[in-house]
Amino acid sequence: MKSITATVLTIGDEILIGQIVNTNAAWIGEQLMTLGVRPLRMETVGDEAAKIKDSLLRAMEESRVVIVTGGLGPTHDDITRDVVADVFGVALCSDEEILAIVRERFTRRGKEMPASNISQSMVPEGFEAIVNPAGTAPALLRGFDHEDGEALLAVLPGVPYEMQHFMSEHVLGRIAKLEGAPIVLQKTLLTVGAGESHLHEALEGVEALLTGGRSLAYLPNLSTLRLRLTSVDDSPTIAEERLAELESFIRSRANEWIYGEGLDTLEAVIGRLLRDRKMTVATAESCTGGRLADRLTNVPGSSDYLLGGIISYDNAVKIESLGVQPDTLDSYGAVSRQTACEMAEGVRHRLNASIGISTTGVLGPGGGSGEKPVGTLWIGVSTEKRTSAVKMTLGKERLRNKERAVVSALAILKNVVLAFEPE
Repeated sequence: MKSITATVLTIGDEILIGQIVNTNAAWIGEQLMTLGVRPLRMETVGDEAAKIKDSLLRAMEESRVVIVTGGLGPTHDDITRDVVADVFGVALCSDEEILAIVRERFTRRGKEMPASNISQSMVPEGFEAIVNPAGTAPALLRGFDHEDGEALLAVLPGVPYEMQHFMSEHVLGRIAKLEGAPIVLQKTLLTVGAGESHLHEALEGVEALLTGGRSLAYLPNLSTLRLRLTSVDDSPTIAEERLAELESFIRSRANEWIYGEGLDTLEAVIGRLLRDRKMTVATAESCTGGRLADRLTNVPGSSDYLLGGIISYDNAVKIESLGVQPDTLDSYGAVSRQTACEMAEGVRHRLNASIGISTTGVLGPGGGSGEKPVGTLWIGVSTEKRTSAVKMTLGKERLRNKERAVVSALAILKNVVLAFEPE
C-alpha cells in the first residue's frame, strides 16, 4: 500500500529569524497524518522569490500534496502569489468578487481600503480562489500533474486560524478524495500519571501488533501523554478491526492511567465523574495560586460540583481561613504532609464539600532547603472516609512546576472520585 506524500512550505523571514513560532507546520502535519498522508518534508523559506520557486518546484516533484502558507499579505514582501504564477507560467488576474468583498469589509469599519490590498485580489490563472471569511487573503487551490497520480497544491494565508479554517473546510476533504488515498482510522487515548518510558514498559509486546498498517505514537506534553493509535488499510472493516485489537491490548496494560479519548480534558472528565456521583469539591491552594480551581472552572456547568476555593498563600491565611494549627506550621512547616492534610480537611469542612484538595510546595527558583528542595510538592485530599497527602518531586522551573502541580492534583482528584460508586 503506497502512501501519498506531502510537503509543507512555510514562507516568511519572520519565522526564519524566530520572531514568530511556526505552529502552522506542526498542525498541518498532524492533520495530514489523520488522512494517511505522509509528510515528506517541512521547510521554511524566506521572502526571496528564487528560493521560494526552487522549494516549490522541488515540493511538486517529490509530493502529491503541497501545502504553502504565508506570503499572501498586502505588503511588498508578500510575494508568494507572484512566485506561484511564475512556476505555472500564468498571469495574475484580479478576482472582482474577492476585491469587492475586501473593499466592503473596510467600508463596514468606516475606512477606505488601502491600494496595497488590491494585490490580495490577484489570482494566478487556473487557480480556484476561495474567499477568506476571517481575513483578506483568499486561499488558492489547483491540481497539478504528478508521476504518481493526481496532485493538489494549496496556497493558504499564514495566520493560523485562517489557515486552519481553509484546511478543515476546503483542503482536507480534497486530499481524502485523491486517487489511492487509503482508509485511515485513528484514536487518541489520553493518559496521566505515567511517563513515556513507564508506559513503554507497561506496553511491552505491543510491537507485535504494529504491523499491517498499524502504528502507535507516544505524544508527551508537560504533564500528560497522548497515545495515538492509527490503522491504515484499503478496507474500512479491516482497518477498524485492527484498530480495535490495538486499543484492547493497550487498555489491558495501561487502563489505570487512561483518563479519556480524543479532545477530552482531565477537568471535564473529573466533572462528569463528580456529577455522576453527586459529589462536590473545594480547593485549598498555596503554591498553585488558584490555578487548580481555574482549571476546574474551565468546564461549563462546573458550579454543579465546584463549591469554591481558598488561596492560602500566607501562613496566616492557612490558620485563619483553613484552620491549620499553628503548632503544625511551627513543627513541620507549610510544605509538609501534615499541613497539606489540614488544608484539605479544613476547606472540606468550611465549604461543606464532599472532597477537599490542597496544594503546598516549593516551586522555585528560590526558597528551597536541603530538607525541602525546590520542586517539593505535597497534595492533600480529604473525604468523609479519610484524609491523606501525596509527596511529589518536580523540577526547578517555577511556571512548569505550577502546571505540573495542577495536573498532578487533578489526576489524584480523579482517582479519589473513582473510588466512589455513581448514584
